[in-house]
Amino acid sequence: MRFWDTSAIVPLLAEEPVTAAAARLYAEQAAIVWWATVVECGSAIARLEREGRLTGGQAAESFARLDALRASWVEIEAGDEVRDVARRMLRVHPLRAADALQLAAAWLGSERRPNTLPFVTLDDRLEAAALREGFPLVEI
Repeated sequence: MRFWDTSAIVPLLAEEPVTAAAARLYAEQAAIVWWATVVECGSAIARLEREGRLTGGQAAESFARLDALRASWVEIEAGDEVRDVARRMLRVHPLRAADALQLAAAWLGSERRPNTLPFVTLDDRLEAAALREGFPLVEI
C-alpha cells in the first residue's frame, strides 16, 4: 500500500504532464488516502473547470473517475486522533492545515511507523515534511 496525497491524485482525474506515470504507479498497489481527499479533489476539478482548463463534459468525466477511484482506495477517517496528530505536525513542519491533516492521516495509516508506508505527493512542502517524518517517498 501507498499513501496518496491529493496533489498526486488530481493527475489521475485531469490530464497533466504526469498523468500517465501517476496512473501506472496507482495501478501497482492499493492506495490509502485522507478522508477529505474526495473533497479536495472535487475542489481541484471545479477550479480547473472555472479556469477553463476543463470543459463541463471533461469535469463530469473527472468526477466520474473520482467516484471510481474512491471505490478502490482505503480512507483514513476523521477523528480526534487525526486532529491531535495534525496539530503536532503544524508545530513541527511549515504546513497548511489541510496538509497537516494529510500527513497525520498518513502517519496513522502507517500505524505510527512511517517508514513502512510509501508516500506519494507532488507538493514540495508536504514532501519535505513527510521525508522528515520518516516516510519513504515515491517519485511520480
